[in-house]
Amino acid sequence: MDYFAHNTAVIDDGCVIGEGTKIWHFSHIMPNCTLGKKCNLGQNVVISPEVVLGDNVKVQNNVSIYTGVICEDDVFLGPSMVFTNVTNPRSAVIRKNEYARTTVKKGATIGANATIICGHDIGEFAFVGAGSVVTKKVPAYALVVGNPARQLGWMSEYGHRLVFDSSGIAICLESKEEYRLENQIVVKIKK
Repeated sequence: MDYFAHNTAVIDDGCVIGEGTKIWHFSHIMPNCTLGKKCNLGQNVVISPEVVLGDNVKVQNNVSIYTGVICEDDVFLGPSMVFTNVTNPRSAVIRKNEYARTTVKKGATIGANATIICGHDIGEFAFVGAGSVVTKKVPAYALVVGNPARQLGWMSEYGHRLVFDSSGIAICLESKEEYRLENQIVVKIKK
């Protein structure tokens, strides 16, 4: 085993778990999941069948990731955030063949207690504020907050708010990387 699992964690058959991944107290990894390298799953995390997590995904305490969700590399899922996988659930109606797909793209952050309604992808390096309810697609680098979530601005790959000048250029306060905003699309300027 080249990963760590606390002795209270349950890992079902058919899972692929990457090197250096840590699975903490009372977590349940259900059949046929794929967890990348160096992931960290806090306590009381449930990963439903066939979920895929990329490398270096951080899943904080009390998060359930349901079938149909894919998280790419470097995603952060805050404490007690929620994914759904059916738009109109009923206890007496079986809808397992109707699970909607949700992809959380590389580097995105979803804050504590946020809810992601299924079928709405989260773009690369997007930032979903704590307690927000996402009801539509979130663009790359977007900062969204509220219920329903509305876009307030843009974020850098380091998680700082971007302020664009009159020529459409912004500089990250921490990394000093430059970004361009054009037609409501943010692109990091490669040097």
